[in-house]
Amino acid sequence: MDSNPVIRLHEGDGVVIARRPLAEGTPVAPNVLARARIPAGHKVATRGHAPGEEIRRYGQVIGFATQPIAPGEWVHVQNCAMGDFSRDYAYGAERRPTDYVAVPEHFMGFRRAHGRAATRNSIGIITSVNCAAHVADLIARHFARDPFGEGPGRLDAFPHVDEVVALTHKTGCGMTEGEPLRVLRRTLAGFARHPNFSHVIAIGLGCEVNQLGGLLEEQRLAGRLRTLTIQDEGGTRKTVERGIAFVREVLAEANAARREPVPASELCVALQCGGSDGYSGISANVALGHASDLVVRHGGTVILSESPETYGAEHLLTRRAVTRETGEKLVEVMRWWEEYTAREGAEMNSNPSPGNKAGGLTTILEKSLGAMAKAGTTELVDVVRYAEAVTARGFVFMDTPGYDPVGATGQVAGGANLMCFTTGRGSVFGMKPAPSLKLATNTAMFSRMEEDMDINCGTVLDGSESVEECGARIFRHMLRVASGEKTKSEAMGFGDAEFAPWVLGATM
Repeated sequence: MDSNPVIRLHEGDGVVIARRPLAEGTPVAPNVLARARIPAGHKVATRGHAPGEEIRRYGQVIGFATQPIAPGEWVHVQNCAMGDFSRDYAYGAERRPTDYVAVPEHFMGFRRAHGRAATRNSIGIITSVNCAAHVADLIARHFARDPFGEGPGRLDAFPHVDEVVALTHKTGCGMTEGEPLRVLRRTLAGFARHPNFSHVIAIGLGCEVNQLGGLLEEQRLAGRLRTLTIQDEGGTRKTVERGIAFVREVLAEANAARREPVPASELCVALQCGGSDGYSGISANVALGHASDLVVRHGGTVILSESPETYGAEHLLTRRAVTRETGEKLVEVMRWWEEYTAREGAEMNSNPSPGNKAGGLTTILEKSLGAMAKAGTTELVDVVRYAEAVTARGFVFMDTPGYDPVGATGQVAGGANLMCFTTGRGSVFGMKPAPSLKLATNTAMFSRMEEDMDINCGTVLDGSESVEECGARIFRHMLRVASGEKTKSEAMGFGDAEFAPWVLGATM
């Protein structure tokens, strides 16, 4: 175990990170003592900073001193804030060819008729509008397994079917056509096509803006899914009965699917973080970055998103862009977010939540630098719109909000068949139909919330495991989950309510 009370991340940094709560007088650097109690995961200055001077962590700017900061002083929101600074995008300057593995690993997955690989075998129910949500829930509930009990047992005769999933949302009507409707339809279509669903039924009310017919035509889904319209069927009860009958009709066919060896190149992994803390960019995110590199080296795909949580660090990703055009697409995304937040009377630095700040993250720059570590070190091969189908292999960036349910919904719509979610404060989360692995940044939280956390990355902090060893362990766990091992969030039943398409435009 490492006995050093602080962590230095880069020789050029003017701060170090408290490995545990530090008492006043604790040595934090040569001839520097903590001037006050420093919370775990928070920053303490190792040298003086004048007002307006850059404050660096990871060797990068995370903010500027708003008042004189003495050596040994706690550095946080009271004396550190955002400011303008130049970024050198240096498109492609640091890209390097991927070192692919000679003998790739496999997992036990499902092969669909269209060739895509699945990690789960579920039946999906999507809704065109919120007015159909209750009907969809009633159909799914008929077949539900209670995570804390035995459940009704209606799927016991179909052991190869994971579950019946209802994905409901709060929009679909009272909205404008154009981009808001296109984004919703693209999201719904992504789930309708998702390989983790063997069959899908779509339910509408009948008078909504997002008409099922328009959805099928625009997204070319005709013939791919069954549709029911509540008003045409004669109301709630009759629609629920028809929906239950459809599920019963396809259960045997869905149950006929069998797992078979699938190369790890078929993994498409969504990278998420939520409830981050000061350790996120030191342990879990960095270890997940190593695991992401392993996925890419096996020929697979990782999707980084949360554009507001990449803001300020995008210049490090453009340097890895496979082409200048790819890097410029990422910069355009960040410019859109600057304009969007300004138009709404907000600012990009408002992104760190109260929990993030309590955990030691001061500015969005600091949060972004830690968050982007999840994507490892390989080339940035593509930048895609929200919920757009991801077709490239390698590291892909998807433009999404930073709010976890909305971002994750876009990633899974894009085709992610597995998710890795890092957290320092203890986010509880799932996103059906993709299984979600939860990675804890610190041992204390992992021990406190072990029923929700799959992997403890606090081992990196205490020195019992290297980043590379932890990353390899995460990758092996990915393969087991892709082969059918249940995650903690699946055991708790998470993943239906977290479906949250990005709502754009005016609500009318």
